Amino acid sequence: MMGRAHLVISTGVTLSVMGLTGIPITLPAAAVAVVSSLLPDIDEPNSILVRTAIPTGLLRVLQLTLVAVAIFIYFYGQEYAPWNLALAGLIAVVSFLPGRTLRHIVMFMIGLGLLQFGHSFSPWNIIAGCVLMISTLVSHRGLTHSLYAVAGWTLLLYFGTEGSAWGESIWVAGGLSYALHLAADMLTNRGIRLLPPLKFRVKFKLMSTGSKWGNMVENVCIVLTLVLLWYVFIASK
Repeated sequence: MMGRAHLVISTGVTLSVMGLTGIPITLPAAAVAVVSSLLPDIDEPNSILVRTAIPTGLLRVLQLTLVAVAIFIYFYGQEYAPWNLALAGLIAVVSFLPGRTLRHIVMFMIGLGLLQFGHSFSPWNIIAGCVLMISTLVSHRGLTHSLYAVAGWTLLLYFGTEGSAWGESIWVAGGLSYALHLAADMLTNRGIRLLPPLKFRVKFKLMSTGSKWGNMVENVCIVLTLVLLWYVFIASK
């Protein structure tokens, strides 16, 4: 499914389930549900989550900066010739890479930065850095779309909020919303591999992302989610 459908369906169903089961719906829990609904697609550089965190405008600034650095190294590094030319050329080539590749590079460098310097602020930055770096190396709908990822994200939220007054809301919202994203992807022709490296895929072949039929299925699911939200938070009150 497309990011918009994941956002509405996973978040909406998660909040509805929490409302039906009496689990407090706090603002942090709702925010975690929103992020978790998109988090599995962190391995796709053009996903909503990645494009929001690393917008196209930022990539353009990065490209211009790299070009400027290449020019500076070329003209002011003459005494190191021909290495200045080689380095300037390499930087210039990187600046003209496709947006997808540049986003992966930015994600990898942010992850590396968190590993190197973030641990002094919070040990959780080490985990965040590892996740960002690994996400740039795996294929789409790979490790991030597995039961390992669901369990890892849920446990991370559980232990990260253990002892707090709103801890249960956080890990339930995050774990459920993440799992619902995977459940929605099971409806597609491609499906997902829940237990890699096992090649077994769960796919119900009800839709193909981007096709007319697929868009119709997504819209129906979105409408049903909105009806569920209306029933839980308005009609049943």
